[in-house]
Amino acid sequence: MSSPVLTAGTVLAEEDLSMFGTDPWWLIGLKAVFCFAFLMVTVLISIVMERKVVAWMQLRIGPNRHGPWGMLQSLADGVKLMFKEDIVVKGADKAVYILAPIVGVIPAFMAIAVIPFGPPGNEVSIFGTRTAMQLTDLPVAALYILATGSIAAYGVVLAGWSSGSTYPLLGGVRATAQVISYEVAMGLSFAAVFLYSGSMSTSTIVGAQGETWFAVLLPVSFLIYMVAMVGEAHRAPFDMPESEGDLVGGFNTEYSSIKFAMFMLAEYVHMVTVSALAVTLFLGGWRAPAPISTYWEGANHGWWPLLWFVVKVNLLLFLFVWLRGTLPRVRYDQFMRLGWKVLIPISLAWLMLVATVRALRNEGRDFGDIVLWVAGGALALVLVSFVYDALRVRKERAEEDGKAAGPEPAFDPMAGGYPVPPLPGQTLPPVPRRRPRHEQEPVGVAAGADSETGETGKAREADDA
Repeated sequence: MSSPVLTAGTVLAEEDLSMFGTDPWWLIGLKAVFCFAFLMVTVLISIVMERKVVAWMQLRIGPNRHGPWGMLQSLADGVKLMFKEDIVVKGADKAVYILAPIVGVIPAFMAIAVIPFGPPGNEVSIFGTRTAMQLTDLPVAALYILATGSIAAYGVVLAGWSSGSTYPLLGGVRATAQVISYEVAMGLSFAAVFLYSGSMSTSTIVGAQGETWFAVLLPVSFLIYMVAMVGEAHRAPFDMPESEGDLVGGFNTEYSSIKFAMFMLAEYVHMVTVSALAVTLFLGGWRAPAPISTYWEGANHGWWPLLWFVVKVNLLLFLFVWLRGTLPRVRYDQFMRLGWKVLIPISLAWLMLVATVRALRNEGRDFGDIVLWVAGGALALVLVSFVYDALRVRKERAEEDGKAAGPEPAFDPMAGGYPVPPLPGQTLPPVPRRRPRHEQEPVGVAAGADSETGETGKAREADDA
């Protein structure tokens, strides 16, 4: 069966992945070791940077003992955790309890395999062999990264369930809801990038940003991804699965020693992965910033792209640390409301807008017609929203008038034998409180004596008789 004929302008980009899969086995192994070492070294630097930057923000000293300027503090922490006593909870499901950290940390390392560190044109030579600065690439590489991130969430869920404790279970359930909520918004932000690049291959997406980064062309998608990646990585202010304020430590409360270190490692590796993905999809990947690439032709060739990529990733890691040292933790209902009622609707509306613009451009419409179509659609949406708000306000006023006509039923805070929070529109009954001491009537010397005459209650009863 022949393939359908595609007209000019329909195909936005084509993946050229012929340079992948031709490396010898020793070079593939060397690249895999480099990816692993890159993640580990970046994690060590991130932990030290986080402690130093947060200490600087809070006017504290920070780590300054291990190594020059305290730079070996994270390495000392890792050694300390490895030599701590490894405790297995007696009431835990032992097999799942041990497997959970492994399930959490392995997928975190897998996503880096499709991230490009440099151009795909075999521009570098390693021991005399020309190769691309990328382990491998796939036609659906972006979906592969989403899939590995979703699998890593199973480690958190299994850790909370297998611990046999209440607070870790709550942390695991929170992590499940968090990943589901923010994976949707993150995937929708990817879809706009796919429409503009015409591909899901990471190397092709970076190649499509030769003139303008997608963070400039798709600012809404970039901002949505920046919020979603913080929630996806379980980082402050969205670190509800492990919030020590109400869950002691969340899903990893019952873990110690090397298993706890694996969870901590998975969190920081995930930070590096989502930062590298943000650089690849929105910030030009390995390409140098505009002033440098404009005046220097060799900035995007050779080994220089590796430098630009590392600098961009570390800037995003600094953003993670900055958010942790600046913003307080939000409530869980606020977090869910942000995901389902703000990010996802805005992502859907923005995706429809981007798809409309791309379809009009593929049909050969000029910029003025596109602006008129987009402005007309936006005006129609605004009018529909105004009508909906007017009807909603009228309905709410009618409900308030109906409530005012009849007495409001008393709110029972102990309905069913459990304390129940009040619903919207309900108020708690007043709490009985003792009057302030200066408002109380003075008490006489004799028990039960009248405050003015000094007579006791029994004497007054006798007089009355």
